[in-house]
Amino acid sequence: MTRIPAAPLLLGLAGLLPFLWGVVTMFVPPLGQWTAQTIGPRFVGPYVQLAYGTVILSFMSGVLWGFATRATGAVAASGYALSTVPALWAFFLVGGGPVSAAMYLALGFVGILGLDAMFQAQNLAPRWWVSLRVILTTVVVLCLLPVIFG
Repeated sequence: MTRIPAAPLLLGLAGLLPFLWGVVTMFVPPLGQWTAQTIGPRFVGPYVQLAYGTVILSFMSGVLWGFATRATGAVAASGYALSTVPALWAFFLVGGGPVSAAMYLALGFVGILGLDAMFQAQNLAPRWWVSLRVILTTVVVLCLLPVIFG
């Protein structure tokens, strides 16, 4: 396993804060009420998780697109095509209520791991990439489980 550089690790972990905040505000109602009154209701519970998760799933499409730019020919073409899948997944499937949205987000994040592994196997992603993505994806999915099964 290749060591994850500090900057991507710290920024990746910081990117988990909205997911973690959503869980905390679900299980600590006074904090959820305070947040809704002080910052706004969209920053509480599943609302923050689903909105932010949709943004991040789409962001990951851009990251994968960037990896595809390092390839040529058919590998590049397939990389570009596959890199659009997470954003399209979020656009078409995330919605319809918090349970289904959280389920599709969780499946989307797990699905991206397969694309991450493909890009890393093609030497288009850094050697530490999948290690970072496994950590982040695990936390994201665990944070979405209370929405799915709550």
